[in-house]
Amino acid sequence: MSDLLRRAIEDAQLTEDDVAARLGVDPKTVRRWLAGRVPYPRHRARLCKLLGHDEEDLWPHVRAPRPLPQPPGAQILASYPHRWAVPRAVWHQHFASARREIGILAYAGLFLAEDQGIIRTLTDKARNGVAVRILLGNPGGPRISQRGADEGVGDSLAAKIRNALVLYQPLRELDNVEIRLHDTTLYNSIYRADDDLLINPHAYGIPASHAPVLHVRHVDDGDMASTYLRSFERVWSDATPSP
Repeated sequence: MSDLLRRAIEDAQLTEDDVAARLGVDPKTVRRWLAGRVPYPRHRARLCKLLGHDEEDLWPHVRAPRPLPQPPGAQILASYPHRWAVPRAVWHQHFASARREIGILAYAGLFLAEDQGIIRTLTDKARNGVAVRILLGNPGGPRISQRGADEGVGDSLAAKIRNALVLYQPLRELDNVEIRLHDTTLYNSIYRADDDLLINPHAYGIPASHAPVLHVRHVDDGDMASTYLRSFERVWSDATPSP
């Protein structure tokens, strides 16, 4: 029973039929409301106006909770359940949006190197003055071997890195492009386009392609994206130029 609604109707000196006529609904509908059914939002708004009450006065249990305030600078623009679920157009738009810097930090990231559209975008960006930095795993490094074992793919990870290096070969001839190799235990792959980052967190025993992706935007020095930007620079500073 909706005692609050019944009392409000009585206080307004109206009957069920009066309310039905004013709102243009069937009297049975009004009786259902009085029996406890919550009206649709459009009817709730008109009932409140008719009876002179706020929604929370008549249906306090359906009031939507206020969203928690978002911390300053926290900018998560999108999330994807798996890296393979990120649409190809998103990757293209991501790198095409860069005006200052593109950064790629992965073990192999072969899916990018195999995409001729991405290669063309990186080429065009470099020729237009955008700094392109690519960090791939050292195929002969012990951490790459361990990662391959963890994922159950053996030496295929090292083979993917070698394939990616071959596919990136045309970029080496361009100014503004630098490729380095790292032997780091990566907790995330990072794909940067200026202040926008696509973050691919790694999960033990799970290939990176099956792990989630977050689209994060850098707003200020204390935000989430800053953590990943610092991580990128740490790996970059310890990496060696690709031969």
